[in-house]
Amino acid sequence: MELVAQLLDWFTAPAQWTGSSGIPVRVLEHVLYTVAATGVAVVVGLPIGLAVGHTGRGGTVAVNTTNVGRAIPSFGIIVLFFFIFGIDPVPAVIMLVALALPPIVTNTYVGVRSVAPAVTDSAAGMGLTGWQVLREVEIPAAMPLIMAGIRTSAVQVVATATLAAYIGLGGLGRYIFDGLSQQVLNQVVGGAILVALLALATELALGRVQRLVVPRGLQARSRQAALDAKLT
Repeated sequence: MELVAQLLDWFTAPAQWTGSSGIPVRVLEHVLYTVAATGVAVVVGLPIGLAVGHTGRGGTVAVNTTNVGRAIPSFGIIVLFFFIFGIDPVPAVIMLVALALPPIVTNTYVGVRSVAPAVTDSAAGMGLTGWQVLREVEIPAAMPLIMAGIRTSAVQVVATATLAAYIGLGGLGRYIFDGLSQQVLNQVVGGAILVALLALATELALGRVQRLVVPRGLQARSRQAALDAKLT
C-alpha cells in the first residue's frame, strides 16, 4: 500500500506534468521514436515483403535476413552505435528499425503467398497486369496479416524504445533508468506503467486502423479462422 501511495504522489505531483522532463514531453519523445522507427520499417519492409510474396522468389532469404535484427541484442546495437555516433537519436532508431522489420516482412510475405492461386490466376485471366493483381487482389487479401505485422512491430518498438534513455536520450525510459540510478522505486514503477499504457494505446489505435483498411468480409473470415483455431 505504501508503494501505491507513493505512485499516486508521483503521478499527481505538478512537477510531473510540466517542463522538459514532464510526462507529456517524455510521452511525446517516446511516440516520436516509435513513429520514426515503425515508419521506416514499413517503408523498407513492406515493399520487400510484397515483392518476394508476389514473385515467390527470395522469400526465405528476405525473411531470414530481416530476422537477423531479432538475433542481435537490442542493447548491444544501441551501445555500439552510441560509441560511433555519440548521444544521437540515430543509434536508437536503427536499433528499433532492426527490431520492427521482421514481423512486417514476414507477415507481408506470408499474407501475399497465402492468396489462393486460383484467385490470382482468374485475375490475370481477366487481363490484369502483375502490378494490378498485386494492388487489387493480393494486397487487400493479405491486409489482415500485414496489419498484424505492423501492430506487432509497433508494440515491440514502444516497449524497447525505453533503451534510448540508456544513452542519454529522452522518452519514458528516462523515468526507469533515472529511477534505478537514484533508487526511486515509485519513479521506476511509474515509468513502467506509462510504457505499458502507451503500448496498449498503440495496439488499440492500430486495431482501429486495421478495422478501417481491411474489408469487412476479410475481417469476418479472420475472426472465424481465429475461432476455429481455438476450437481445434
